[in-house]
Amino acid sequence: EIEIRPTSRAVFAEVDAVVMRCAYAAQNHFGRLCEEAVYENDVKARLRAMGFKDVHTQVRLQLSYQGFEKAYRLDLVVNGVLYDLKATDSLIPEHDAQALHYVTSLGLNRVKLINFGSPRVEGKLHAAPFAENDRRQVTINRCRWQPQSEACNRLAHWFEGLVRSIGGFLRSEVYEEALVWFCGGVDCCIQRLPLSRDDIVLGRHACRLHSDDCAFLVTAFKPGQGRENYRQQLQLLVNALPIRAVQWINVHHLDVSFITVQANEADRQRNGGTGTAL
Repeated sequence: EIEIRPTSRAVFAEVDAVVMRCAYAAQNHFGRLCEEAVYENDVKARLRAMGFKDVHTQVRLQLSYQGFEKAYRLDLVVNGVLYDLKATDSLIPEHDAQALHYVTSLGLNRVKLINFGSPRVEGKLHAAPFAENDRRQVTINRCRWQPQSEACNRLAHWFEGLVRSIGGFLRSEVYEEALVWFCGGVDCCIQRLPLSRDDIVLGRHACRLHSDDCAFLVTAFKPGQGRENYRQQLQLLVNALPIRAVQWINVHHLDVSFITVQANEADRQRNGGTGTAL
């Protein structure tokens, strides 16, 4: 809805000094128990009263690719400087990931988290290299990829086009939601399949299916961050499901890996053979 560009360190420092004064004043006036929107609106009002005209809240950010759309709301943008506001006891890694997701999507060089719910206002700056780097220059590793059908090839084609269009470094949920959309949407793609042991159905597990007998998932593990253990756990899961394989796509920054985890054939036959059969 507005133009947001990378800012220099000097511009950021000048804007941030005033924004943080307003943030402290808002908490001093209302305490730390209000909802996030109260602080957001108060900081905006204080900045406007001080003469800032380029102040925006709840700015719509929309990612689009070949019909897939994902919308977000940016809490506060002041003279092009992006802020993500919270009202919680303390900041957690999930908040950091969300803020970096926004700054990545926009190709900016910094974003600041402000938390009003702690005993004293917290400010946490994240510097980002995305303004200088081309996030679309991804590398795709297919050495452990084994397509089970033409549907698997389509899945890989869709994903490669997506990641080369909107770039790497984004949260894995966005890529996964886009693939679900390409596979017909939530109602068509996501199915709860039976989990079995020795022909006994013990429960159901939500699977994202791109064909009758193959599922997919997207993660964002760093190199060495338990990837092999996760693959082993995924093997146990797929062995208990009535599908042929799980196509696992891992995206870390600009590195993409396509990995196929195939079910043990004996387990697959015992569990019913295909997702649609059950």
